[in-house]
Amino acid sequence: MSDEPKPIMKVAAMGDLHVREDNWVSYRDLFGEISREADVLVLAGDLTDLGKPKEAELLAQDIKSCSIPVVGVLGNHDYECGAHEEVTHILRDAGMRVLDGQSVEIEGVGFVGVKGFAGGFGRRMLGSFGEPAIKQFVGETMNETLRLENAMRQVRAKRSMVILHYAPITETIESEPLEIYPFLGSSRLAETIDRFKVSAIVHGHAHRGRFEGRTPGGQPVYNVAKHIEKPNGKPYAIIEI
Repeated sequence: MSDEPKPIMKVAAMGDLHVREDNWVSYRDLFGEISREADVLVLAGDLTDLGKPKEAELLAQDIKSCSIPVVGVLGNHDYECGAHEEVTHILRDAGMRVLDGQSVEIEGVGFVGVKGFAGGFGRRMLGSFGEPAIKQFVGETMNETLRLENAMRQVRAKRSMVILHYAPITETIESEPLEIYPFLGSSRLAETIDRFKVSAIVHGHAHRGRFEGRTPGGQPVYNVAKHIEKPNGKPYAIIEI
């Protein structure tokens, strides 16, 4: 077996496309550009605006134009119509690897993906106490983190990227209204990730956040929502792994 280091992988990452059938803007040209600039395209959720199969079909047409692997997760908007399973099926048929508590290895890099969920950060995280509705809410967060941990345990590659929709830290949601912080993500995601060594973590969801931060364990986190200003001035970020 060769001990030569593997070449750096360039990952183009972007979230919150919010494809709409009544105001459709094609991503074909942008995906073509990305295919020339990167080795893999990562999509960090909210791929559709209302979770309609028709919206997914429009995006699927553009995904088919990609000449590089496409991998990603769904976001909360993709669940709005209760058709997320059909949305997933349409995107997978177009060639996208939609992760929902799974991992996949591409050219020596492991990609792990879950949507994640809300719940707040640090000592102010919502606790499982009181009404059944609160316990159910916290239980959803715990379920997502458990599925994330199980997926991360399957990774055998030395380099890996975690793909989320919800944020694992507060640094990358700064500039959002404080009142909605608890609904933008949860520290439980970062606590789970920090049990492992990863190369990068990406998320979306916070349109007014900022690009870069770190988990308590020092691992790099990037908010790749389309609306976030990125170092390359593009709607997508290029992250080298």
